[in-house]
Amino acid sequence: MTKPVFERTTVNQMRLHVLPTKQFKTFAVSVYIGHPLSEEKVTATALAPFVLRRGTQTYPETIQFRERLDDLYGAGFGFDIYKRGDNQIVQFRMDTIHDGFIKNESGSLLEQSLQFLGEAITNPLVENGAFRAKYVEAEKNTLKKRLESIVNDKIRYAAERCIEEMCKDEPYRLHPLGRIEDLDVITPQSLYEGYQAWLRTAPIDIYVAGDTTMEEVKSLVQAHFAIERGAVGAYDMKPSTQEAGEVNTVVEEMDVSQGKLNMGLRARTSYANENYPAALMYNGILGGYPHSKLFINVREKESLAYYAASRLDGHKGILTIQSGIEIANFEKATEIIKKQLDSMAEGEITELELSQTKAMISNSLREISDSAFEMIAFDYNSVLTGKERTTTELIEAVAKVDVEAIQSFAKDIQLDTIYFLRDQKGD
Repeated sequence: MTKPVFERTTVNQMRLHVLPTKQFKTFAVSVYIGHPLSEEKVTATALAPFVLRRGTQTYPETIQFRERLDDLYGAGFGFDIYKRGDNQIVQFRMDTIHDGFIKNESGSLLEQSLQFLGEAITNPLVENGAFRAKYVEAEKNTLKKRLESIVNDKIRYAAERCIEEMCKDEPYRLHPLGRIEDLDVITPQSLYEGYQAWLRTAPIDIYVAGDTTMEEVKSLVQAHFAIERGAVGAYDMKPSTQEAGEVNTVVEEMDVSQGKLNMGLRARTSYANENYPAALMYNGILGGYPHSKLFINVREKESLAYYAASRLDGHKGILTIQSGIEIANFEKATEIIKKQLDSMAEGEITELELSQTKAMISNSLREISDSAFEMIAFDYNSVLTGKERTTTELIEAVAKVDVEAIQSFAKDIQLDTIYFLRDQKGD
């Protein structure tokens, strides 16, 4: 496997990461801007990229904004908002075809794309010192509908509620899209002023992958990302070391016909820790795949769950279990899931579980090299955590994980919260 080598420098207190490669026919650009999660800022931060996509000073109407992307041979533009540990991060993305594969007489598409993306972020449409009011109101409604849709997706809702209960005293409890109750008080002016302050102080990481050089990208970023920067903050990516204490059981009633049983566990390790490969194996054997213990023992053998899986958050240091069950099976399903946790702690792991999980994790890591954006996302983990690790190194580390290492990790993991979403009939 070719080892990706990102070249790095800084421009105006923004970290610049460039992967020169001829592997792809396109340029992949990602701009990550983040800051610590907080009740005061989470909703406005989430709203800002929705407004930015509506227009810039050069392309003030949304149709002009979209037509410009068409002019760039159908360049893709988008954004995501998510959590990494106790931080809220907005990722702007743009992908553009390489000039060598088209008949282009209007100049470098990479330059035009970075110019477009730079303007979208640093030179948005402003009227009288504020974002355009009708864009803000429209996008507040868009964000409100996104947040309201969470409750309609009961699997997702239960997962979020379990996190809220488990991390009720930590910033991680906040949803990265913010809170509906905050939207009414956000004005076009307050949103713009908050956005400008965020740009001045937030850690910014700009990634470019494609057939280019650091020298070329650096000059383009200097030209098209003109931001007045102040004292820039830093990410605190330490995993939660909080002890679980007595298990907190929360039962919530809604108009549902199927129960959602979720569990939150304190793993107290993270991507940067030496036992992260063992944590990956633990999650894979417990509930990451169709051959995992939760799927086989809870869903298949006992027929207690419509779905049963687990997920490791390698930045926060927690592991969550999600299952859909018949409401009457709450006690029995809880007991059997706990048995799977106990069996992991007792080292009851078969050679087949070990080999299949290593194969699945290794395949997933190898697939990262097929996508420029996946390679960028993987590298960004290193930047966030300070732990430089290539996919090849992680594959090799996973291959060395034995039952004893998984058992050692399993003995340290703690069940913190049991969350059950059930119907309104009661017992």
